Amino acid sequence: MIYKKPLLYAGCAAGVLALAAWGGAHLVNGDGVNQYTNDAYVTADFTTVAPKVAGRIDRVIAQDNERVRAGEELAHIEDDDYRAALDVAKGNVAAAEGDVANLSAELSRQDALIAQARAAVLADQADLMFARQNTTRYRNLSSGGAGTIEQKQSSEAHEKEALAAMTRDQAGVDAAVRQVAVLQAQLEHARGVLLHAQGAAKQAELNLSYCSIPAPVDGVVGERGVRVGAYVHPGTGILAVVPTQSAYVLANFQETQLTNVQAGQRATVWVDTFPGQPLKAHVDSLAPATGVAFAPIQPDNATGNFTKVVQRIPVKLTFDPDQPMAAKVRVGMSVEVNIDTASKPEGSHAHDARYIWQ
Repeated sequence: MIYKKPLLYAGCAAGVLALAAWGGAHLVNGDGVNQYTNDAYVTADFTTVAPKVAGRIDRVIAQDNERVRAGEELAHIEDDDYRAALDVAKGNVAAAEGDVANLSAELSRQDALIAQARAAVLADQADLMFARQNTTRYRNLSSGGAGTIEQKQSSEAHEKEALAAMTRDQAGVDAAVRQVAVLQAQLEHARGVLLHAQGAAKQAELNLSYCSIPAPVDGVVGERGVRVGAYVHPGTGILAVVPTQSAYVLANFQETQLTNVQAGQRATVWVDTFPGQPLKAHVDSLAPATGVAFAPIQPDNATGNFTKVVQRIPVKLTFDPDQPMAAKVRVGMSVEVNIDTASKPEGSHAHDARYIWQ
């Protein structure tokens, strides 16, 4: 009897250890239906707000941790320079429009000038015909002794003058016709200048509108580093807007736990901040690779040796609607997740082939 009790105690201890090991394995790996992990946290696709133009901040409307709506002004840049630039651009547009209108009028007037020049040529042709007839008449009279030499010479001179006038006016017609092409080219250039001026004016108008920095999405202001008087540059972040209403959970499950996990399955989320108040969620999607696959330093070495370690794959879960407590979660909070793999997939991704793990 002295030696039986130690053996009994040892057997009980071994049983307790085995039970604890079994329970621990189920806690970590799940029981085949429920898959659990505490390697999870809340995150959101937050937006870093940056100005599109440079300038000095003259007012900051958004406050730390304030809830804002999309389109609501967060901060404002001094716009005096941009207003002046817009005025200059509008002046350039007006000048360019004037040039286009002036050249259009000249082009229309050129048609009248061409018609006038052609009429002058017709008159010159009539004068030339009359002058030639006079020349012929006085030559005949002079050869018969009835006319004087002076009359003959005068008629010949008038004929030459009429011919010269017609040649001059015909050249005027040709020049007027060629001027049409010149004016058309000038008009096209003026229209191009007008388009450029209008584009510059539109850009100046946009730059002026960019002085007002709006919220890109509904959310809560965070990382507010902008202050009145600060000089900001395009593309430099001044604050962030976190869409807490669209927060979701990223849970890192061991690869061996994901055999039966599918998009749309029900899940339960426990937020460390709110103990005893579980939240309902659904599996949204599974990541395309393990966490280390995107790491800058890969786990395999140059020799090609690979040490097998159970990998973790991120699973995205979204909260079910109509849960007031879900609105209180914040990005970065630690959570615990349990996925019911026996549940029927539901939701927008449940039967979407793009998200089903086949």
